[in-house]
Amino acid sequence: MPITHPSFGSLEPDRVIIFDTTLRDGEQSPGFSMNLEEKLRMAEMLAELGVDVIEAGFPIASPGDFEAVQAIARRFAKSGPVICGLARTAPADILRAAEAIRPAARKRIHTFVSTSPLHMRVKLRMEPEAVLELVTASVTLARNHAEDVEWSAEDGTRTEPDFLCRCVEAAIKAGATTINIPDTVGYALPADITRIFTMLRERVPGADQVILSTHNHNDLGLAVANSLAALQAGARQIECTINGIGERAGNAALEEAVMAIRTRHDALPLQNGIRTQKLLAASRLLAAITGFDVQPNKAIVGRNAFAHESGIHQDGVLKDASTYEIMTPESVGWTTNSLVLGKHSGRAAFRDRLKALGYELGENQLNDAFRRFKELADRKKVVYDEDIAALVDDEVHRHNDRVKLTALTVATGMGAKPMATLTLEVDGERRDGMATGDGAVDATFNAIRNAFPHDVALKLFAVQSVTGGTDAQARVTVRLEENGKLVDGQGADTDTIVASARAYVHALNKLLVKRERRAPPAAAAQ
Repeated sequence: MPITHPSFGSLEPDRVIIFDTTLRDGEQSPGFSMNLEEKLRMAEMLAELGVDVIEAGFPIASPGDFEAVQAIARRFAKSGPVICGLARTAPADILRAAEAIRPAARKRIHTFVSTSPLHMRVKLRMEPEAVLELVTASVTLARNHAEDVEWSAEDGTRTEPDFLCRCVEAAIKAGATTINIPDTVGYALPADITRIFTMLRERVPGADQVILSTHNHNDLGLAVANSLAALQAGARQIECTINGIGERAGNAALEEAVMAIRTRHDALPLQNGIRTQKLLAASRLLAAITGFDVQPNKAIVGRNAFAHESGIHQDGVLKDASTYEIMTPESVGWTTNSLVLGKHSGRAAFRDRLKALGYELGENQLNDAFRRFKELADRKKVVYDEDIAALVDDEVHRHNDRVKLTALTVATGMGAKPMATLTLEVDGERRDGMATGDGAVDATFNAIRNAFPHDVALKLFAVQSVTGGTDAQARVTVRLEENGKLVDGQGADTDTIVASARAYVHALNKLLVKRERRAPPAAAAQ
């Protein structure tokens, strides 16, 4: 029978709530920092995608986190997804979260506490009865400030069954409308998840009147499998992230879970509100913002997800795509024609192609992207979709960076000491740099340090081709470390040295964002 929920009204038994935590759990992963504008852009993309709940952040963690959650709440002040703020059991946490989400049309406070013997003993240093009292007190306080309250049992899959049932019952009695059981350390197998959710439904009074939720980490590569097992056992909310980003090995990937439900409707006769044709656009936007590409063989959104090299596979696909494709590329946002534009293509064609690729740009951003496209088309015979995505990600999504590369000249050759001369714009001020190095890339990076002095360690430098051919764009990834903080930057250009400089500057900008924000409290993980 339907469940009545304060944010969603009457929910049919087959309705799955998609709870996206890209902006909270996802952003906690090393190197994935986002500034305020990037978080707002990502939140708007998630709303377009059709997620039901956006966990916008952890408001008590820092002034920056509070500002971001509040700004997202204001963006959806009239309508849109439920905006959720995370809080520990401390009253200050809950009140801060309540203040941050207040402007949203639909709002949720998500509070949690550790319940496993290990966490209670080592992390909380509390007895089970005291933890049980915290559950009641924290949910009661949260419910006084929001009708929609979620409670989570951190390390729930390693919690003793009887105690887990007692905690869930206490949370429901105190007013929680969603009960979440996280596999915090990615320890569980699908059979464990099935057992836990079946137990809760059978043993806990009132469990049939709340939404049971699953939050799985991917340490054993089982996050999506565990999420689906939870659905089969009665859970009706999946907590997930775009591209599966998150702490350590990440979370359940939204795109994989959603397409599993859609593709295997025979085994999972459930429904959700995700507009699957926007999955690729959401994946690409997140990759552009964070500087982390998905691996080529990533399910659903990896560039090889619908590629067929084997002759046997190619023959089958040509005869009938369903021989080797269990879903259509178009159903998740891929297009069938990738060779589309050249130097004679006009603005209208370029705008249409951007729209087909999932990019909606303002006039100024479109002008910047079209200028880069024309420059690229003059250097390449043909421009592929991957080229367009790379240049848009590299140029448009960096327009508010504090540090910008405006000029670069490199002199090098056999037997000659490489020298780089460049110009940066730092907070609107011109900075010139010159340096030599052990190779053109090293000289370029030294010149950046000369123009804008900083002390960081280069941990990764990787180059890959966006498309084939000697005129292909190079996509470069640079990883920098400062005081234990890791950031990745990306840059693209047909000149590998220019792409390298762009990537370094992108990483440097992300590091500046990190400097302005202190790390979330250790208890933020769940």
